[in-house]
Amino acid sequence: MLGATNGSSTSVWMDTAAVPVFPPLAGDLEAGVCVIGAGIAGLTTAYLLAQEGLDVVVIDALGVGAGETGRTTAHFFPPDEWYGGIEHRFGAAQARLVAGSYAHALELVEGIVRREHIDCGFGRLDGYLVGAYAPRADGIVADSTAARLQHERDAAVRAGVAADLLPAVPGLDVQLGPCVRYPGQAQFQPLQYLAGLARAFSARGGRIHGATHAHRVRGDHRRQVVATDRGAIRTKAVVVATHTPFNDRVVMHTKQAGYRTYVVGLRLPRPGVPRLLLWDLGDPYHYVRLAQDGAGNDVLVVGGADHKTGQDAHPAHRYDELERWARARFPMALEVAWRWSGEVMEPADGLPFLGRNPMDDENVYLITGDSGNGMTHCTIGAMLVTDLIMERPNPWSALYDPARKPVHGFREFAGEQANVMARYGEWLTGGAVDSVHAIAPGEGAVLRDGLRRIAVYRDPQGALHALSAKCTHLGCAVHWNGAERSWDCPCHASRFDTEGNVLHGPAPTALARVELRADAAPLPRERRSGARRGVR
Repeated sequence: MLGATNGSSTSVWMDTAAVPVFPPLAGDLEAGVCVIGAGIAGLTTAYLLAQEGLDVVVIDALGVGAGETGRTTAHFFPPDEWYGGIEHRFGAAQARLVAGSYAHALELVEGIVRREHIDCGFGRLDGYLVGAYAPRADGIVADSTAARLQHERDAAVRAGVAADLLPAVPGLDVQLGPCVRYPGQAQFQPLQYLAGLARAFSARGGRIHGATHAHRVRGDHRRQVVATDRGAIRTKAVVVATHTPFNDRVVMHTKQAGYRTYVVGLRLPRPGVPRLLLWDLGDPYHYVRLAQDGAGNDVLVVGGADHKTGQDAHPAHRYDELERWARARFPMALEVAWRWSGEVMEPADGLPFLGRNPMDDENVYLITGDSGNGMTHCTIGAMLVTDLIMERPNPWSALYDPARKPVHGFREFAGEQANVMARYGEWLTGGAVDSVHAIAPGEGAVLRDGLRRIAVYRDPQGALHALSAKCTHLGCAVHWNGAERSWDCPCHASRFDTEGNVLHGPAPTALARVELRADAAPLPRERRSGARRGVR
């Protein structure tokens, strides 16, 4: 029920939500605030600003919810670093601030759902953190996570969060060992929520334009101009809510890294699994919730198996890994009905970047670095940016300041930079295949042509689509993603479709097309793709 999206897989949310479609921008316009991105970050910000009486326009390269919001597992839970990790890096006082911001975000969403009468399956429920246990016929395999669970429970309580330690997850037939319970967490259907949010924003005079690709933001502290393929938007302030900022070429992209995360949806019998949220301490870790299909039947949603974007030659195997994990713990699960993946931006220190864009004018703001807590962090970002635009103090502005140094995550920061630099060395190596004849229909691969690397996709009809493998952000060589049929950049997580169009920033423009000779040897002449696309 959702139109074009940023990947070929389909989430259960896409199959079970009717999302409104908005027309593209029809020429130049003026606005008080321009929000770029119609996911939960952008639409929540726009909604809050419209409530303040501001004239707000939202644009998106695809449409409402067509980016990462439609690919999330859409539950509200403690920080991805857990409260013990936040306390260790930032101290107890900052951990309390984080906990307070999480509580306010959840209350805001609950209030919007109630006030705007949004039918999105929002509900409070308990969440459980378990160890990385592997069930056996004679019980469970013990591991060394008991002390970690106790430490996390204590840190959560010090942060002011309700949490307790239990010997087992209540109601589960398979025992997973001791756990930390966090009462009063929440989940919803994200696209139904966005549909309601979009309607509420429009009812307050807000304007939304889909199929409108922003490719540049320029101006000064008085006025900004957002250049799009449909016209220019002149505005007093800009909020870049595009998951990762396309208007920042370097600075923010050294502070965070893109990871692919995978999800399977398995149908469940009735009665099946109790209503809960579940996370483990595995590496990579896993997360679980229940959803419903279009007929009201339960679906077990299991996610995880993360890896750096563009750095897995066989990403589809991640789905098999998740299915094995799920069936070992939920043996009653039936067939896998959905498989999809999404993008997570991991900040070096574990906290998102919400506020004014560093090294930019004071009227340009961003919301990025979701760290797996996209529903929560994007809502916090919307509240924080709204306060900044309205020139009100916000208690979290310093905590989430995008200009902060990665002091608390310097080891991770250094490791990510070393990983990126190693990717550039691929320009000196061979391609994944020696000839286009080795590429099967529906698949893609990179081959070498002299000093160039060529990204070649063979469509199901056998036609070849050849592109320069050079990412238009900072020149890293893209890799084929067979799970989403896309070209993914292993350096800064830009993604492109098989025609070279941008699916995910920070790349500002399409990959260059390359013509192939009759014998499939690349010609030296290149031309730019006719359809330039910006980012969501």
